[in-house]
Amino acid sequence: MLTNPDGDTRAEIAQKLAAQHSALSDNERKMAEDIFRVMVQDAEVRVRAALSRQLKENQFVPHDVAMSLARDVEDVSLPMLQFSEVLSDEDLIEIVKSQESHKAQAVAKRAHVSAALSDALVDTGDEAVVATLVANDGAEISEQTLHKVVDEFGSNDLIGKPLAERHDLPVTIAEQLMTRVSESIRDYLIKQRDFSPDHVDALLVQAREMAVLGLTESDTDVDKLVEHLFKNGRLTPSIILRAVCMGDLNFFEVAMARLAKIKVDNARTLIFDAGKRGFDALYEKTGLPAAFHTAMRAAIDVSAEMEYDGEPHDRERFSRRMIERILTQYGDLGVDFQADDLEYLLAKMNQLPPTLMTQ
Repeated sequence: MLTNPDGDTRAEIAQKLAAQHSALSDNERKMAEDIFRVMVQDAEVRVRAALSRQLKENQFVPHDVAMSLARDVEDVSLPMLQFSEVLSDEDLIEIVKSQESHKAQAVAKRAHVSAALSDALVDTGDEAVVATLVANDGAEISEQTLHKVVDEFGSNDLIGKPLAERHDLPVTIAEQLMTRVSESIRDYLIKQRDFSPDHVDALLVQAREMAVLGLTESDTDVDKLVEHLFKNGRLTPSIILRAVCMGDLNFFEVAMARLAKIKVDNARTLIFDAGKRGFDALYEKTGLPAAFHTAMRAAIDVSAEMEYDGEPHDRERFSRRMIERILTQYGDLGVDFQADDLEYLLAKMNQLPPTLMTQ
């Protein structure tokens, strides 16, 4: 360096010295680190960048050196921000809050991003940063923060697609994401097609409810989903009836319990009360529309007699047989439906007279 102090020489020495750092003796390492401290002040970016590239995965680099490089210009800082384990969450959060987008994106690419660090990255409100974060399987993102992402960016394809593909996506987030996507599709259809808003809304509710009922894989998922739907005003009569018509009695039981504000075991006892008075009392407590009572009562009566046959399209056949039995019940009450399709049935429910409940 003394004989040829140009930038290329300094960059080469920085690279070689950093590459050998972990193999040096204690005394040699201290000398090398003192040289690093001089080099992080070097006027030429390429010198500092060479140092950063070599030290980015070095676990023994002094913290002050790592921080100097991480706070530097992008050519210097990005390798350290993405790879250095010397930097703590507190260090990274400080940089994310005070520095530009590309640095936050580098942090979002780290092999492991803690929940606290994810919160700070989402709080930047930067679309590119959030997209990078949700696409990173190594990022821990709390359910609360995921809700915030959906609220702010759910209809953004750059973020919505990788978010939907996350392997650990909670069922409540999946449902919320479906709703946001539906909203964006609704606006598009109204602008681009000759559809009335009511017609578009009906189509989207139908598609969303069918998809939502396919989200649950465990009792815990069902509990969380029902609670989420209830709090957001989407635990509708149609999705409850749709569930029982598709044979999803677990969702039906949990939903009825939530609306009646009683334990699921108690709701289950009332639903399957042989005398039928238990179900009637439960139904009244839920506050569901009276017109749906006959359909749900009929569905419960026949569900015990029917089961999936294990053959292809058994769910569709189960649903078809269930609807046929429900329509028979309405026929006995003098109500004539013009079609036996579930969507038609659901669309007509609120038009039926409340007196059907007591017949």
